[in-house]
Amino acid sequence: MKKILVVLGGGRPNGNTRQLVDSFIRGATDAGNDVKLISLNMTEVKGCTGCNACRYGKPCVQKDGFNELVPKIKAADLIVFASPLLFWTISSKLKAFIERFYCIAEEDPNPLLGRYEKYPVKDAALLMTSADDFFWTYEQAVSYYKFTVINYIGFHDKGMLLAGGCGDTNGKPQIDKTNHLKDAYAFGLNIYKN
Repeated sequence: MKKILVVLGGGRPNGNTRQLVDSFIRGATDAGNDVKLISLNMTEVKGCTGCNACRYGKPCVQKDGFNELVPKIKAADLIVFASPLLFWTISSKLKAFIERFYCIAEEDPNPLLGRYEKYPVKDAALLMTSADDFFWTYEQAVSYYKFTVINYIGFHDKGMLLAGGCGDTNGKPQIDKTNHLKDAYAFGLNIYKN
């Protein structure tokens, strides 16, 4: 059994992204994993201010929900980053959450490739939804995820589900007219199967 933390970075309460996340969670739970969901719509996490007060081993000085999430982040084997596509990348709420990882970094005397610190070793996955489904739709979001979460922070990529073509931007979810919910269930069910 793995501990999975799903971080939902916005979206509508019953929108495409939430439905995708719920399907992933059902699959991961059915596989015997312990899954927790954090909605950044319900927990305020402000962006990093770059004040450096948290270096090293000190909590962030900002008074929001992030410090309460740190034990959950550290306990997780896998962190799933979930977001609707907003202006061709992840939501600002999810980006703020990732920025605040700075306060869980540890000093690294031999940093790799431009890094200044080291982070807890975790697995990561990306779930996203969008109205568009062009070959370039997720290019910026995937680039940010791969560079920041995988290459810089150093998490191990367990995969991505990029659910394009979920309807237009009128606020009416249409993900149920695609295969994405089945794909999300299978992704969750099989994420730790060999």
